[in-house]
Amino acid sequence: MPDEQFRPDLKHPEPWRSDLNPDALAGQNIGLLGPHPEDDARTAYDLKDLHRRLSDFDDADLKSIPVLPVGSRLEQGATYVDLRATDCHEFRALGSMEAGPEHWYVPKARVDYMLWNRLVRAVSPTRQDHAENR
Repeated sequence: MPDEQFRPDLKHPEPWRSDLNPDALAGQNIGLLGPHPEDDARTAYDLKDLHRRLSDFDDADLKSIPVLPVGSRLEQGATYVDLRATDCHEFRALGSMEAGPEHWYVPKARVDYMLWNRLVRAVSPTRQDHAENR
C-alpha cells in the first residue's frame, strides 16, 4: 500500500484532469484546505444597508457579524443565514452554493451564539411575530 495521501484533486491523469474534475475540492470539508473568506470578510457594520436594517444592534455587535464576500463557496452542511433575503431564516448549505451579489451570508460558526440568536430573531418575520405574541 502506498504511503501517499489520497488527493481528490489529483485522481485523474494530467491531460484530462481539468475536464474530468474541474472543481475537485469544491464543497469538501476536509481540514483547512482552501481559503476561509469569512476570516477577513466585511461585517454588518461595513454594509450601510445592513447596518440600517440592524439598527437595534450596537457597533461592537455589528462588527462581530461577518458577511461572506461575493464568490465565497459555502461549506457543505454548515449553517448560514442570508440577511438580504426577504424571508430570512437559518439554512444548511450545500457544497455547490456560492455567495453572489444578491446575498449577505453569515456563517453561524463565526458568530457568538447569543448574538446569533438575537440576529436570527431580529430578521426572521416568523420569529418576530412569535415574540410579539408573548
